[in-house]
Amino acid sequence: MPGELPNSPAGSPRERGGIDGQPINVLWMTSGLGCDGDSIAMTAATNPSLEDLLRGCFPGMPPVILYNPLLAYETGADFMRAWFDAAAGRMEPFILVLEGSVPNEQINGEGCWASFGVDPASGQPISTCTWLDWLAPHAAAVLAIGTCAAYGGIPAMRNNPTGAMGLRDYLGWDWISRLGLPIVNLPGCPVQPDNITETLLCMVLHLAGIGPEPALDGQGRPQRIFGRTAHESCNRAGLAEHGKFSETHGDGRCLVKLGCKGPVARCNVPIRGWVNGIGGCPNVGGICMACTMPGFPDKYMPFMQPSPVSRLYAGTARYGHGALLKFFRERRMRTTFDVEPTWRRPSEQLETGYQRSW
Repeated sequence: MPGELPNSPAGSPRERGGIDGQPINVLWMTSGLGCDGDSIAMTAATNPSLEDLLRGCFPGMPPVILYNPLLAYETGADFMRAWFDAAAGRMEPFILVLEGSVPNEQINGEGCWASFGVDPASGQPISTCTWLDWLAPHAAAVLAIGTCAAYGGIPAMRNNPTGAMGLRDYLGWDWISRLGLPIVNLPGCPVQPDNITETLLCMVLHLAGIGPEPALDGQGRPQRIFGRTAHESCNRAGLAEHGKFSETHGDGRCLVKLGCKGPVARCNVPIRGWVNGIGGCPNVGGICMACTMPGFPDKYMPFMQPSPVSRLYAGTARYGHGALLKFFRERRMRTTFDVEPTWRRPSEQLETGYQRSW
């Protein structure tokens, strides 16, 4: 293992306080099966911005040091030193963030599906799963960022060859950090930028003892962000109640008949926008594809066709309001749309339906 981190220059975040005089480190792994889209999205956050977090612009918050391969100045051994220190228990405290789904290395053959860094002893790549096994027991809190990390996402769809799954599927849905915190799932493809920085801020404040523990729903999502469906906060929802549904793109009415999954997808993008309150899928005329949901993408395909619940909504919205419509929608969500496919779990057998040709 590499030695201790070098001393920081005077006036650096390491000397400005934090928990017992220490900053909170964020170890952000981009080595899951994913596209780094959440790291890119975070750079567009404005409320709060990434700069706000790293500069400690909020009263009482401890300094934050971010280790993200995509955004780092350091390379090679200089960058990896922090990861080996954390794995050895020499970094305190830190938040472990995973971006990208977890591959099933029990079925990897002679190689590995995903890796990060090199083992100094063997010279071989260190698999993402090995890093999770090393780091998770030492982490003060764990964040699965993006739908891939939260539930498996696109890499875990039916017929995939890797047996990919979400972080909670890998570590266990009853897993808790050494400080007693469950894994926080922050889905999105990618995650809305301000949702990323807001959640990180909430976790940092909680670890500093000046904020509450994030309240999570049954799928591990922050309730404050995912407590409503996209349809509930969409500015087209009122049109749907009057039976005004788009037949073609661009006519400005409710998009349910064009395949919008807003009535069953939990997402705050319609009300929060995308960058500085502007944009977002339905706000610019695009349908909601339910990318924040555990069953994405399998249970929402084909994307451009309405789901059975959407057809029911479009057919009854003009007549059936309130409690009756909500009852049928919520029941279908609990049993179908808000549930992961069964093959996303650790297993010695590939259960996705993929037939190997090699």
